Amino acid sequence: MLRVGIQERQNWRKKAAEFGFSFHTLQGEPYWDESAYYQFTLQQIEQDIEEPTLEIHQLCLAVVDKVVKDEELLQKFQIPHEFWQPIADSWQAKTPSLYSRLDFAYHGKGPAKLYENNADTPTSLYESGFWQWLWLEDQVNAGKLSKQADQFNSLQEKLIHQLSNIADFYGINSLHFACCKDTTEDRGTVQYLQDCASEAGLSSPFVYIEDIGLSECGHFTDLQDHVINSLFKLYPWEFMQREEFATAIIPAQVNWIEPLWKSVLSNKALLPMLWKMFPKHPNLLPSYFEDDLSEASETKLIKKPLFSREGANISLLENGKTIVTGQGPYGEEGFIYQAYAPLPTFGKNHTLIGSWLVNDQAAGISVREDSSPITQDLSRYLPHIIL
Repeated sequence: MLRVGIQERQNWRKKAAEFGFSFHTLQGEPYWDESAYYQFTLQQIEQDIEEPTLEIHQLCLAVVDKVVKDEELLQKFQIPHEFWQPIADSWQAKTPSLYSRLDFAYHGKGPAKLYENNADTPTSLYESGFWQWLWLEDQVNAGKLSKQADQFNSLQEKLIHQLSNIADFYGINSLHFACCKDTTEDRGTVQYLQDCASEAGLSSPFVYIEDIGLSECGHFTDLQDHVINSLFKLYPWEFMQREEFATAIIPAQVNWIEPLWKSVLSNKALLPMLWKMFPKHPNLLPSYFEDDLSEASETKLIKKPLFSREGANISLLENGKTIVTGQGPYGEEGFIYQAYAPLPTFGKNHTLIGSWLVNDQAAGISVREDSSPITQDLSRYLPHIIL
């Protein structure tokens, strides 16, 4: 695993404008960074990332199967009581998932260690499935990279195929898409998925989350008063289950993507459950609920809120004392604790591997780096190759 400097494409910003990649720079700082790339061997990709991704995903599904049948565990996951049975029903009905991302600490050798499962609202999909592949093609054609250079990346074709499967499962030919206003990266992710849906033969109307209404008949509607029967929402289940329209979610009978059972899979309580059910698994880090902390022998622990996103409110503890803490809106829901396993560093860069799944299939990776050991929403995205 190497970090290799390379000359940027001269016209990449113009090309980004042409392809609608408007969030390559965020708050005046580069988000997309092609001044370097990460290079992997095929063995590293296949044995150290792809195979563990598939295995860990199945272990995560085993946790879901256990939690949805256990009221005490549903309480530990801080899922509101009124959603317990609908989540179990969603799981038993095998309502289809679209995509997710496992985040790993990986040093180029030895087992990749799971940080968390981004199973409900992962972003950086466009730059992973399309933009970094375009970078690879351009750099190979320009003679800057070997013609043998490849990329672990089948995201786009798998997304199109799975959207077609979802349409068949529900018997639909239209799928609404939604995200919040004033979130450029979220809108880019959803726009990319709309394009994939069109390739799958679906119409893909868009509505902002804030503009979704509730009709007198109990249906969710868009700004044209069209009933929303099926919806991909880049908006977390833990928010939806606690907001004003929460009581309307079940009666509205929407085909949700992601499905309700992902309330379990995207919850940080998944991590101590994995450790309880599959202790000493080489790709897992020791993790604990707050009431199990007496079992922890580690001197350094990462404290994570159950619902934290983009590194918010994460703290580093050493011998029980807080050393570093991140700001954010999470924490009232409770915390879990995970053994400290630092990211690899390349120069001053801390590097995180995101391993993508489309439904149950491994589909590619993304590489993020930051000068801070905690990866956040503004952390740089760098392309990768296999050589």
